[in-house]
Amino acid sequence: MSLARIPLAAVIGSPVAHSRSPRLFAHWLQAHGLPGHYIPIEVPEQKLAETLRLLPELGFVGLNVTVPYKEKVMEIADLVSDRATLIGAANTLIFRPDGRIHADNTDGYGFMQNLHQNAPDWDPTAGPATVFGAGGAARAVIASLLDVGVPEIRLTNRTRPRAEKLREDFGTRVEVHDWVQAGNIVEGCATVVNTTSLGMSGKPELRVPLDALAPGMLVTDLVYTPLETRLLAEARAQGATVVDGLGMLLHQAVPGFERWFGQRPEVDEATRQAILG
Repeated sequence: MSLARIPLAAVIGSPVAHSRSPRLFAHWLQAHGLPGHYIPIEVPEQKLAETLRLLPELGFVGLNVTVPYKEKVMEIADLVSDRATLIGAANTLIFRPDGRIHADNTDGYGFMQNLHQNAPDWDPTAGPATVFGAGGAARAVIASLLDVGVPEIRLTNRTRPRAEKLREDFGTRVEVHDWVQAGNIVEGCATVVNTTSLGMSGKPELRVPLDALAPGMLVTDLVYTPLETRLLAEARAQGATVVDGLGMLLHQAVPGFERWFGQRPEVDEATRQAILG
């Protein structure tokens, strides 16, 4: 008689020791009383394809993917979701019973769920959105904002060509502005999103004039170390609704956990505390 294998999942990247995902998954597995393990695996780039083919044979049911492999795994996967194709990156891999690797992106889902949970009165159609940054996270944010009916996205990035590329990919509702104008384009916006690493512990500050922030705006920062960045502190002081970035990390993990371990976890205060621990 053969015993059922305990499902295994992991986060892969290089480096990966900083990831909070193992703490999050351990909390959910324990909260639901489920068998399973979730570990960080640092994978050298030259071993990436080999590792992805080997892990399912060892009992792994899926992976989260962090930098620098979010684009590279799409070339290795057998199936890529429309969302991942649109965003140009995958953060979730599902190892199917038939041996095929399915790549998906849940960053936009996590971003939206965080806003709905923590700013339930937010109306995406109420006005333009300002987005700082044009990296992989910005692509997921822009795709999801356009999807829920934001009428216009004012995009600014320190290097303008990266922002221009996003305008090419996402169309005329995206307008590109020079970084020196970053403070001005906030005026009259309904939504403001920082997708850069500026303001994160150990990184330079987001040095953008923030005096155009106003009551009625929703301001969110994808940075979650610290939980309250200068952007959020200034927004709060000026009467805007603020949402920190930790919820996006938590919500983007929900679809993967449900696929791999068979239960849909809750993102609640106990989950936040388990991560902040």
